[in-house]
Amino acid sequence: MLRVALTGGIATGKSYVARRMRAAGVPVVDADVLAREAVAPGTPQLKAIAERFGTGVLGHDGALDRARLAGIVFADPGARQALEAIVHPAVRAAIDQFYESLPEDTPFAVADIPLLFETNRADAFDMIVVAACPPEMQVDRVVARDGVGREEALQRLAAQLPIAEKVGRADYVIDTSGSFAATDAAVDGVLAALRACASRA
Repeated sequence: MLRVALTGGIATGKSYVARRMRAAGVPVVDADVLAREAVAPGTPQLKAIAERFGTGVLGHDGALDRARLAGIVFADPGARQALEAIVHPAVRAAIDQFYESLPEDTPFAVADIPLLFETNRADAFDMIVVAACPPEMQVDRVVARDGVGREEALQRLAAQLPIAEKVGRADYVIDTSGSFAATDAAVDGVLAALRACASRA
């Protein structure tokens, strides 16, 4: 089974690409979902976050206040690294478990990992697919999607590797700057290529 990583930058359409892959019958696991599960109430990770960042990052119900924590970590690289050191080991273990749980005859499966390169996880995968669009489009999409100002959107982009660098390290690139139909066609093309690779493996 080929281990395929899907990544991109903030607002590059990666989640849309992942949905298209799922719709095509490809097993896909979402690292963001795993990260949310890793910090659910009662988990060791949530306790560690509260100890590191203070109980102010918890809501009245004891759950993580993700917006408040995001305001801290996007503005402070050291804080972001501390958060990642708490959450990422649990996410990595869950991704490994996902692959181990699949039938042996599965040709390939995809792990949707936004921070693949930032967390030095690229070597754990056989193929890397990057969803990409121009940085100016990323900013516009973040402003429209999240209701934040342009300065905050730029700050969020700066917290990740530039999309051009990710594109340079990809085996396949899906350009999401055009129409949905064009993106769909690009996804179909990449899936066909991955199936061909898996058949030769």
